[in-house]
Amino acid sequence: MTNQLIARYDIADYPQFRSEFDADAEDRGHASLSVLQIWREGETRVWVLYAIADGKRALDYLQGAGGEVFASRAGVQAAAYHPVQTA
Repeated sequence: MTNQLIARYDIADYPQFRSEFDADAEDRGHASLSVLQIWREGETRVWVLYAIADGKRALDYLQGAGGEVFASRAGVQAAAYHPVQTA
């Protein structure tokens, strides 16, 4: 059972990213994603730790049309998603 997911977003502009990220909260929630922590790495990278209730639904959203719409609005240049389990 996957219960967490670490996402890496390479971005152009943090204020733009954060504004769109916050606006996307309801859609993420419908995809079983809950934000646990957000970290910035310099000016062009953001890491997000999500709790997820349904790993398939979460990845389908992030890697599908919903994630693509968010990425285009948020200025995401690249993203990677790593489902993990607590040990």
